[in-house]
Amino acid sequence: MKRILIALIILTIGTGFSSFAQTSNTLSAKEIVQKADAKSRGDYSTGEITMTIVRPTWTREMTMKSWSRGADYALILVVAPARDKGTAFLKREQEIWNWQPTIDRTIKLPPSMMMQSWMGSDFTNDDLIKESSIVEDYSQKLLGSETVDGRECYKIELTPKEDAAVVWGKILSWIDKKDFMQLKVEFYDEDGYLVNTMYGKNVKELGGRLLPSKMEVIPADEPGNKTIVEYLSLDFDTPIEASFFSIQNLKRVK
Repeated sequence: MKRILIALIILTIGTGFSSFAQTSNTLSAKEIVQKADAKSRGDYSTGEITMTIVRPTWTREMTMKSWSRGADYALILVVAPARDKGTAFLKREQEIWNWQPTIDRTIKLPPSMMMQSWMGSDFTNDDLIKESSIVEDYSQKLLGSETVDGRECYKIELTPKEDAAVVWGKILSWIDKKDFMQLKVEFYDEDGYLVNTMYGKNVKELGGRLLPSKMEVIPADEPGNKTIVEYLSLDFDTPIEASFFSIQNLKRVK
């Protein structure tokens, strides 16, 4: 997970300008994004996650397990509640598959479904499975330096490359200068309207790395709605073979 992804905290211009000027001479915007992406993703990862969907009149919580191998392979398994248990999603290079045990069926997700809600949450399919790459599919531009939650951050604009199959018209990302944590991200549609804002919170050590343990996604035009994803555990040290990420294993993984 995945998404699971992602960016955030900005610095005051007054206190951050000199540091921004010095550091920007040594790191390009793309290099900053690469460092943040590599830190949250790793060569391998195994995690346990809770996702809480909040609406004005109800709240629903789900528990999941996740596995990933680099940028090409990811698997997410729902383990609770009982009605969703066993539902799984697989990314294998450019293909994304969904196993639904209630109907005993595996479905290949077309690109047109990437903007659809993931499991009724405020995340999209693209957010959770990370079909697009913020490193390869977007051009990066360093806009400046800001402070968020007391952490000095780079503010970076990502615009899709002409031939990239992506769902967002623009992304603004705030990345912590010291530890390269993505602490805030704003997602815009093709017309330039803000769709979602994602916040990284509760920074702590996960799998030997300092990372936000909680992500909150808040839709811009739906008051009272938000989705919270929290990592209960995360391991970057256990290798996972590419063969683990198979359609056959999608149906039987536990």
